Amino acid sequence: MTPAELSAALRDALTAAVTAAELSLDPADVPAEVRVERPKNRDHGDWATNVALQLAKKAGTAPREVASVLQRRLQQVEGVEAVDIAGPGFLNITLEAAAAGDLARVVVEAGPAFGRAAVPSGERVNLEFVSANPTGPIHLGGTRWAAVGDSLARVLEAGGAQVTREYYFNDHGAQIDRFARSLLARAHGEPAPEDGYGGDYIGDIADAVLARVPGLLEQPREQQQETFRREGVDLMFGEIKQSLAEFGVEFDVYFHEDSLHGTGAVDRAVQRLRDLGRMYEADGATWLRTSDFGDDKDRVVLKSDGNPAYISGDLAYYLDKRERGFDRCVIMLGADHHGYVGRMMAMCAAFGDEPGVNLEILIGQMVNLVRDGVPVRMSKRAGTVVTMEDLVGAVGVDAARYSLVRSSVDSSIDIDLDLLTRRTNDNPVFYVQYAHARTANVAVNAATAGVRRQDAFDPALLTDETESLLLAALAEFPDVVRRAGELREPHRVARYLEELAGRFHKFYDACRVTPRAGEDVTDVHRTRLWLNDATRQVLANGLALLGVSAPERM
Repeated sequence: MTPAELSAALRDALTAAVTAAELSLDPADVPAEVRVERPKNRDHGDWATNVALQLAKKAGTAPREVASVLQRRLQQVEGVEAVDIAGPGFLNITLEAAAAGDLARVVVEAGPAFGRAAVPSGERVNLEFVSANPTGPIHLGGTRWAAVGDSLARVLEAGGAQVTREYYFNDHGAQIDRFARSLLARAHGEPAPEDGYGGDYIGDIADAVLARVPGLLEQPREQQQETFRREGVDLMFGEIKQSLAEFGVEFDVYFHEDSLHGTGAVDRAVQRLRDLGRMYEADGATWLRTSDFGDDKDRVVLKSDGNPAYISGDLAYYLDKRERGFDRCVIMLGADHHGYVGRMMAMCAAFGDEPGVNLEILIGQMVNLVRDGVPVRMSKRAGTVVTMEDLVGAVGVDAARYSLVRSSVDSSIDIDLDLLTRRTNDNPVFYVQYAHARTANVAVNAATAGVRRQDAFDPALLTDETESLLLAALAEFPDVVRRAGELREPHRVARYLEELAGRFHKFYDACRVTPRAGEDVTDVHRTRLWLNDATRQVLANGLALLGVSAPERM
């Protein structure tokens, strides 16, 4: 019995109790889904629910009375061994061994679909992440967002959402001017501008532009700078796209900031806000009343000289996303953008939308690299920062992605390069991948020994404590994926996989899938193979959500 099946049984019990007038509830008060969770103490059963406490007030009775009604009905459900009432009205449910063990068959037969929503939610999500300026390689903070953002997109899709991965291409503004002047200076053998960009990559891009545009340095200097701007940005962004693709990250949309100003999108957004009565004129400028919606002050949208202020692009871009039909716009920003949250949420509300629903902003903290106990502070190519290529070159794509995803983005993290290159159990990505490789090896050895799944499956034989704990962990996977999506926390998947790997390693040590020499193959071996293969499937499914490979050999 899966958690979903138990949840459905609880809902059926509630509905039947209301129909039989055992509970004074309106049928509409019966929840669409009854949550069940694993108790922290296994002595309290396989699953627990607090639904009786949730409904007691509406039923006009004590929680334990509601629990008592549900207890009587659940005890009649096939596969339920015992139902106990604990504390003020918690229900602790113990399944029969066969019902609990049948999960292995469910997982194997579901395959890659296990853990994914059976029905699409219909929700359209625009997920904007990375969006590094095309003025240099992706730095370590952007690399973290690449790993986390892509994993979050996969998790949301597993939950049934339709996700569009979007890269906001910052090709408008002063930073592009500084980039162009830096390329121009390098091409002429001059020092970089005081506010410009350094690093070997500037020379590489400048040389590539000169190769692409013969005779460029013979043109007027102003024309040279414009060419370096156009061609340099194109080359740099091409490198960024290639780095992301090699990191396993692909975007559905590359949105150009410059298009907002060239297509009239800013004017349309300003007019929409005027029509809503959110704008006013003062000191020759046009202002947005963001202070009416929680911001610490109003914001200039059009300056006194008529030029758009920085927030104008944000207004136009947000409106563009909503007009493209997205229900939720999720933006992932670095820690240095924390001060933007208030004004962005006020902007959302000014358009008549709901902050935190139509617009979500996730803030990520810093990443530090450590080698031999010493911080790694500089990249030769970028000059001042550590880049995506530096990290991948040191530990590989799998270890880089896994290490960046496995911690909450709310916290700063130290990435130990020495640890991530070790093939030992204290390296978390190795620990999880090795568990998957071990399940694959078990399956190969089982086939050699003549143990075949299709010959028998008797879940009642899965009675060893390590088998029960492994089954319990497998059962949690769909809920872990769902919660990871709801809370925008893909690190929950990584931490779960580490726990699942630990459960499997203990099962592997305690229970043989293949018989010893001279022993016959029994139904115990065959049934354990189902459990082994179910674990293999869930490990593979979870690693896929993180964009990490599931090797068959290590």
